[in-house]
Amino acid sequence: MSMEGAAWSSLYRISSAKNGSNKFSKETLKRILSFAVPYRVKLILFIALSVVSAFLAVATPVLAGQVVNEIIAEAPVGTIIWLAVVIALVAVADTGVGLLTRWYSARIGEGVILDLRTAVFDHVQKMPIAFFTRTRTGALVSRLNNDVIGAQQAFSGTLSGVVSNLVALILTLIVMLSTSVLVTVLAIIMLPIFLLPARRMGSRLASLRREAADYNSTMSTQMTERFSAPGATLVKLFGRPDEESEEFRARAARVRDIGVRMAMLQWVFFSALMLVSALALALVYGLGGSLALGGALDTGEVVTLALLLTRLYAPLTSLANARVEIMSALVSFERVFEVLDLDPLIKEKPGAGSIPDGPVGVEFDEVRFAYPSADKVSLASLEEVSTLDTRGGEEVLHGVSFRIEPGQTVALVGTSGAGKSTIAQLLARLYDVDSGAVRIGGMDVRDATFESLRQTLGMVTQDGHLFHETIASNLRLARPDATDGELWDAVRRARLETLIRSLPDQLDTMVGERGYRLSGGERQRMTIARLLLAQPRVVILDEATAALDSTSEAAVQAALTEALEGRTALVIAHRLSTIRSADQILVIEDGHIAERGTHEELLAQGGRYAELHRTQFAVQKTVAPDEPAEALTATGPGT
Repeated sequence: MSMEGAAWSSLYRISSAKNGSNKFSKETLKRILSFAVPYRVKLILFIALSVVSAFLAVATPVLAGQVVNEIIAEAPVGTIIWLAVVIALVAVADTGVGLLTRWYSARIGEGVILDLRTAVFDHVQKMPIAFFTRTRTGALVSRLNNDVIGAQQAFSGTLSGVVSNLVALILTLIVMLSTSVLVTVLAIIMLPIFLLPARRMGSRLASLRREAADYNSTMSTQMTERFSAPGATLVKLFGRPDEESEEFRARAARVRDIGVRMAMLQWVFFSALMLVSALALALVYGLGGSLALGGALDTGEVVTLALLLTRLYAPLTSLANARVEIMSALVSFERVFEVLDLDPLIKEKPGAGSIPDGPVGVEFDEVRFAYPSADKVSLASLEEVSTLDTRGGEEVLHGVSFRIEPGQTVALVGTSGAGKSTIAQLLARLYDVDSGAVRIGGMDVRDATFESLRQTLGMVTQDGHLFHETIASNLRLARPDATDGELWDAVRRARLETLIRSLPDQLDTMVGERGYRLSGGERQRMTIARLLLAQPRVVILDEATAALDSTSEAAVQAALTEALEGRTALVIAHRLSTIRSADQILVIEDGHIAERGTHEELLAQGGRYAELHRTQFAVQKTVAPDEPAEALTATGPGT
């Protein structure tokens, strides 16, 4: 590495290093080494090649000095040509070794990235829904990108750098000291002039880099929120475009100013180090030349010392910064391990079995449940707060018991926050009960495999979420092996065939972020088509028609009728008119079942259900016939 390369490398690494503790645990090192085990053979070869590369780097200056001496001594042309050939062979060997070293570095580094990312991704998928409701997506993605790459540097960069630089430093010092102790000592004395500016300037640049990163992160968050379909709609309806623009411009202007300062600091730093380089070379040529004229050194040895000088400073600088690089990599590892150490609350029990075949019923047996507190499901760093919210742990379901016979439909109604959606989430095992049991086909859902539970149960939620992929891809989430014919059958039964056939790309049409290229009713029918494709034996409908107008509701309701046929169903109802025919209706209030019975039985009781019914349909009578259906339930029960 040249003096210029060492300068830029030193500057970049110091300014890019993360702040962290200077201490780390043996447990952290053991976990890091566990990721290296699959690559131990490649690591050994990688280190060996780095050592060979260091030997070759020192050989060239020595050979160059020998060439000069042979020329001055008027040696035969063949000798000089032979030395030139050796120098060429060393260069070719160095290139080949460098290529192999780079290949092993890439294989190890990218392999570690793959292993870490996969480990984090798989672990995050096991986390409960509460984790995702609290975590900022950008912070989590940063762990999968920036921190994983930072951790990877420990293997592909720092490790080889320490080994090769240490070998190169030792060899260079041996050769230089054997050539001239005086020149070598004076060159080393100048080293602090090289390192001190790097550390001081690097610290200032690191502060500016972090400030710029914070502003860029804030701008990224603002753009992500404002450029999404719902965010853009909100800004157009209630936002202040001029103020939004000024706010964004102010942050961008600060990033610009920081960029200018960083550019000037880098130029000053680089110029100062080039001056040091020139002074060091002047010392070698001046003192070495004087010694050569006095007969204490050969001319070729002066050339060798000059060439070795940069090979001395570069490894010394890198080794001086190795601690910073190592601590930076350790911080990255610890941030990755921080996510991996979050214990998933929902786990598959060893020896879990499959839910019995055939029609199955559902049973809630004295179920009690409290949502987990933040410290059990989240990290302050992922929520981007200083301390986690300590609230939580209060029981929201108090001894809930009911049964749905195979093929029956049970509806849940009640005011917002009563616990209806919580019951649905427990049935889908998005959370686990604190006491009691939830059973499907007589088997506790905690005793069933995740695969068996997914095959048995399907759920349609209110938002009808879709990914920014094609219609076919969204449908195949339910059955990856489904044929196009099966997809068309599902969309036909979901009352979507006419619409999709009218699209230019039909099943290959992109639905947009969250499916916003489709209407609300079309998105809901897409989720129903996905449900029909999955063919679950138990269906959960969580406010599937609450946000739809009367026309969309009619189409979705027809599709739901098809989806529920012959299946056991738990329906959370916002509109009481949609659950008149349910086999049983449960009125949920404050985490209890306040009433249960059929529509007619509950009306006859004159209790809470009758009150909700009167309130909802009293509102309906005051709404003009041509008003949208959602107005009919403006004061009706929610979830």
